[in-house]
Amino acid sequence: MSSRTLAGWLARLEQLHPKEIDMGLQRVSQVAQRMGVLKPAPLVISVSGTNGKGSTCAAVHALLQAAGMHVGCYSSPHLIDYNERVRIGDQLASDAQLCAAFASIEAVRGDVSLTYFEFGTLAALLLFQRAEVDAVVLEVGLGGRLDAVNVVDADIAIVTSIGLDHQQYLGNTRDSVGYEKAGIARADRPLICGEIDLPPRFVSTLADIGPQVYQRGIELDWQPLATEDGAWQVRVKDRKGVEHTLGPLAAVDLPRDNLLLAIQACVLAGCQLSGVQISQTLQQLRLSGRMDWRSLQWRGQTRQLCLDVGHNPHAASWLASTLSRRDQPIRAVFSALDDKDLKGIVQALRGRFVDWAVAPLPTPRSRNADELQQVLDGQGETAHCHASVAAAISAQLDADDESAIMVFGSFFTVAAALEWLANEELNNG
Repeated sequence: MSSRTLAGWLARLEQLHPKEIDMGLQRVSQVAQRMGVLKPAPLVISVSGTNGKGSTCAAVHALLQAAGMHVGCYSSPHLIDYNERVRIGDQLASDAQLCAAFASIEAVRGDVSLTYFEFGTLAALLLFQRAEVDAVVLEVGLGGRLDAVNVVDADIAIVTSIGLDHQQYLGNTRDSVGYEKAGIARADRPLICGEIDLPPRFVSTLADIGPQVYQRGIELDWQPLATEDGAWQVRVKDRKGVEHTLGPLAAVDLPRDNLLLAIQACVLAGCQLSGVQISQTLQQLRLSGRMDWRSLQWRGQTRQLCLDVGHNPHAASWLASTLSRRDQPIRAVFSALDDKDLKGIVQALRGRFVDWAVAPLPTPRSRNADELQQVLDGQGETAHCHASVAAAISAQLDADDESAIMVFGSFFTVAAALEWLANEELNNG
């Protein structure tokens, strides 16, 4: 058992449970109690939401570290390596650490069947506990109420946004989605909400639970400053209800709505950070696959690519507003999974691109490229099919020497682009 590699463990975890996704806390709670990992750190911050979880988690992690804390962060899914899911300080968990954690879980779970995600969540909690971190940031995998991460009682909970995605698990209305996401709240503890348009069931569920609610647009907000450098400032409240204005903050590429939530969480956690410290920390923050601009040499010229994992209409709308501020022509490389609202994504981005290059993804869940093209054609967009994301990127770069390339549509799309970029660097190195 102890000689199994990480790849071997992951292959085993994929086979242990009859369903890939099996919502509910009974199994994971039972094993977590046996392991004693239900309080992995003195401070626990959990993050749910339809979009924006990754950037919010990364910002909270960075700000807590800037305040002098030893911090762990659990996120999903990964782009290239599973190790990306568990970060302790500035380091990703090693293969050896993950294998040891998986072995510990296997030794105590008995006949309790765990999903791949439940196994991974328990491993992260155990590694954070072993590392004796001061705080952990936990990204909720799916929904909130019944997600494995919700087995831990968070000291501060964050709901970034409430939109439609994963309808087969969360329901096909914002009301049902809001109910699931409200489930991460705890009585008398802060719940920070980035959504302004709150579904009724979200509101009623929070009323039943009784958290201390901090809502964007009421207790917290951000404003652009009247300068040409993209500076901004935030308004947040501390635990005593005292309002604080922090800024000016330097321009950032990541969504400011999400960064605002991270700043509010850190203020509620008691972090003593100046506006200058916050600005420097967020300006330096880079997150792979989230408005992730890259430069590369192509046919002797420097070209710009942007990678983003946005894969639903809400994310597409934010992407459209962000790209509208750029004067440069942009070509799209796009693919999507078969459960996504394809028409909603395309409608949000109509007219933003010179054209679209579409391709299948290396997963059985991939949308057919011909279907992608048909939907785009039906929306009046110009689209052409390619055999792979890599081939689509190359074709878009060859189309002209002026356009930037926007690669988006899912984690699989960005992962394929990152692998293509790594090969390009290797071949040109």
